[in-house]
Amino acid sequence: MLALHRQTCQETPMIQPAFTPDAFSRRAVLAASLALAGSGCVPRADAGAVRLWAMSYEGDYSPMLMPVFTRQTGIDVDVQSLPWTAAHEKLLTAHAGGAMPDVMMLPAGWVGEFAIVGALAPVGDPSLVSGLVPATLDSGRYGGVHYAVPWSVAPQAQFYRRDLLAESGFAKPPADWSGWRDMGRALKRRRPDEWVFLMPLNWWDMLFTLAGQTGAAMLRDNSTRGNFTSPAFAEALGFYKSLYDDKLAPAMLSTELQDPFAAFAQGQFAIYPRSPAMLLDLHRRRAEIGPDRWGVVRMPGPRGPAAASGVSATLAVSSQSRRPQDAWALVRYMTSAPAELHFQRLIGSLPARASAWDDPQMQAPVLQPFRDQLEQPVATPDVVEWERIRIEVQLVAERLVRGQLTMAEAMRTMNLRADAILAKRRQLVSAGRLA
Repeated sequence: MLALHRQTCQETPMIQPAFTPDAFSRRAVLAASLALAGSGCVPRADAGAVRLWAMSYEGDYSPMLMPVFTRQTGIDVDVQSLPWTAAHEKLLTAHAGGAMPDVMMLPAGWVGEFAIVGALAPVGDPSLVSGLVPATLDSGRYGGVHYAVPWSVAPQAQFYRRDLLAESGFAKPPADWSGWRDMGRALKRRRPDEWVFLMPLNWWDMLFTLAGQTGAAMLRDNSTRGNFTSPAFAEALGFYKSLYDDKLAPAMLSTELQDPFAAFAQGQFAIYPRSPAMLLDLHRRRAEIGPDRWGVVRMPGPRGPAAASGVSATLAVSSQSRRPQDAWALVRYMTSAPAELHFQRLIGSLPARASAWDDPQMQAPVLQPFRDQLEQPVATPDVVEWERIRIEVQLVAERLVRGQLTMAEAMRTMNLRADAILAKRRQLVSAGRLA
């Protein structure tokens, strides 16, 4: 048995999952967390352990990497899995209160923010950031300094239903925008009561993939103002809107669809842009949809496969850590090729360590689209405000799709919201305090 956390009270025992990938599921861990919350118990880290905080599948499955590390080093690790919805606030609160974990998972977009407030220790050993897939390096770097080590990489690709596309005469999705939309219209004519693309309006991935493919520079004036009225961004936004206008994608939020995987397996959608984590679901739920009925290819671009967005997870050490040597030892272990390959088997995430890609495990044909996509990520502005801007832009895009704004109004509103978020940056740049 593997205990994830220690408790501060005994009324509600922690669920002890069996040490198997199937039993050690995200659902089991979340159920355990809810049980603790309902009882008023607060997880307490073992005072003698290095503390690691991580999110999503990475947080749920990280404990399975720890027995080997502890056996090799004698260092115990206490893992806390955080929900994405609470992780950012919890980390900031912990920094302000001097209660940061020793090691933390950070998505690429958060590294700069936490570096600026002094929450992160710079990467002191160059070997930790050598031998990585070159396209991953920026995910842990801010202002030319490495503050985190790339770890779990998840570029976007498209999963598709082979059988549904074949019914309309397609062996696989076309690689360019025009062909992709034409395929969608053909599928819609044949199955008018179903949708083609699953693109929830509260997920930013699709819009920013398209914007990255047109080469849209989303900020201007030294990254102090929004640039969402540019022709390149207008091209991407127009194509995005057209997929909803043609009823190829439903104007819905992810919260309105209880089980997206089941909807894909049941044929309610033919195309599902997702991260490689989808491979884990396809394996675990293969009774719902066999491997002969689905495939995966790169995202389409204006004229062929192009850049795609994704979520790159990094590992950073807190500047408050009282055990920095042990913390960096944990980061070194977790970002090593063997550990990354183990994690790839568990959750489907891709390794950032280049040598891991030479392993036979990574030669599976289904991984090739992700490998190709990994070499062509969407470039994002290197400003700490970008996460907030991206959220606001997606909120405006939702209003556009729902017919509450025109294209011109939506793009102007995006600029206004970005400019408001960047107001302090403009002041600092104007005063010469920020380059």
